[in-house]
Amino acid sequence: MARTGRPPLNQSPLNQSPLNQSSSNQSPSNPAPWDPAPLLYGMQLPIQSQSTLYAEPWEADAGPGELVAVARAADRAGFAYVASCDHVAVPRRLADAMSTIWYDPVATLAYLAGVTERVRLLSHVAVVGLRHPLVTAKQYATLDHLSGGRLILGVGAGHVAEEFEAVGADFARRGAVLDESIDALRAALGADEFPVHHGKLYDFEGLGQRPRPAQERVPVWVGGSSPAAVRRAALRGDGWLPQGDPRERLPEQIARLYRIREEAGISAPLVVGAITEPLYVGTPDWHVGRRTVSGAPEAVAESLRAYRAMGVHQIQVRFRARGLSELVDQITAFGADVAPHLD
Repeated sequence: MARTGRPPLNQSPLNQSPLNQSSSNQSPSNPAPWDPAPLLYGMQLPIQSQSTLYAEPWEADAGPGELVAVARAADRAGFAYVASCDHVAVPRRLADAMSTIWYDPVATLAYLAGVTERVRLLSHVAVVGLRHPLVTAKQYATLDHLSGGRLILGVGAGHVAEEFEAVGADFARRGAVLDESIDALRAALGADEFPVHHGKLYDFEGLGQRPRPAQERVPVWVGGSSPAAVRRAALRGDGWLPQGDPRERLPEQIARLYRIREEAGISAPLVVGAITEPLYVGTPDWHVGRRTVSGAPEAVAESLRAYRAMGVHQIQVRFRARGLSELVDQITAFGADVAPHLD
């Protein structure tokens, strides 16, 4: 039966999500549980991408040690996931705004898998059109295998034309490429050692890949806020990762997601996400910006609960901080003092 409208909050799709399924080849590690009751929270890691839109000045001199400290703090504080971005190369015309610091997501998440215990590992987002699906599948299947089933594969179409041109990928058709890439990755990350996919752009059969992912089904979250991206998430995704939609736009976007799924007869669960405003737990003694949500933990939680009322299941948070120690303190305070009030 097709879903009719947004599901009740006590019937979150996280409860039925593939993320919650066990796997016979699961390693002894213990991935973060996906409980349908609370509003879940994760974070885009600092340091690994340093766009001037969000990077703090201290990140420029930070490196692996600081990245590990942040990931471990998020792991201890109950964060559902940590995320890493994806750009192969940044053209000179965009370098001032984007910077050229973009860590490889597979290498970064694999490195952090070895120093964390439960937090899940999200590519937000992998520009999968830059690579053949079998290459992407080999990388991420290995990551899921080594991490004990902690991968969430976030995918997106990309937006930098020169990046596509440099690797011989088709920028003009990147939407169609992403659509088929998702289908091909479903096959290549499935249970079969010799996956099969016959499409317009990619065709493979009789080629084996091991190790297989630890999860029976690797969750695929689709990023983007354009009409095409929302439709793609609705029809092909296990989750939706909007790209900075303001709060007031989310209800309309979420309604469209479910309308498309209902029209297509899709009743499978969908994890709806949102990127929040910058946060600061407590009263800052420095200027944290007009958009930043700050104050007592209960006040911050009250503001964030509005996302849940819209039908959001997981929020991606970002904290204002002047250095590593302040950021770790913010992560810790959020987990201890804000998260309990998100129910």
